[in-house]
Amino acid sequence: MTQVVQPNDTNPLGNLHGGKLMYWMDECSAISATKHSRAIVVTVSVDGVSFKNPIELGSFVTIIAKVTRTFRTSLEVFIEVWSENIPKDTKIKCNEAYYTFVALDEKGSPVSVPEIHPETDEEKRLYDGAIRRRQVRLILGGKMKVEDANELRALFMKD
Repeated sequence: MTQVVQPNDTNPLGNLHGGKLMYWMDECSAISATKHSRAIVVTVSVDGVSFKNPIELGSFVTIIAKVTRTFRTSLEVFIEVWSENIPKDTKIKCNEAYYTFVALDEKGSPVSVPEIHPETDEEKRLYDGAIRRRQVRLILGGKMKVEDANELRALFMKD
């Protein structure tokens, strides 16, 4: 998804508002999740949003979304944000984040989503890490006990 930064999208310094960028990121990741699941999706969580570089007025913002893993009714989507300033001939990575969605039917009940099958080394790396990121989200959300997080325990403890 590509957007151009207009004057009403900026703060007093002439840079894109962080909230506007987060809206675009949510919109792009939701489209990716919807297309994969073929269902209505709702945002459940957003992980690790950090603003690395400002995005200037007039820049093109390209947001790349990729479903990294699916679970029974949820999907994790990885987002990368790039800013391109045509007159200055610059292109920089500004942001990345993980979004989690739950797929719903027309009555608002969770529905199963199709599995994904990673092919490239990068897709496999993101897929493998998704289970640990999911366990962190569940622990922080109070839905999983630390002792039940098998994938995380394996990283930090020896049996």
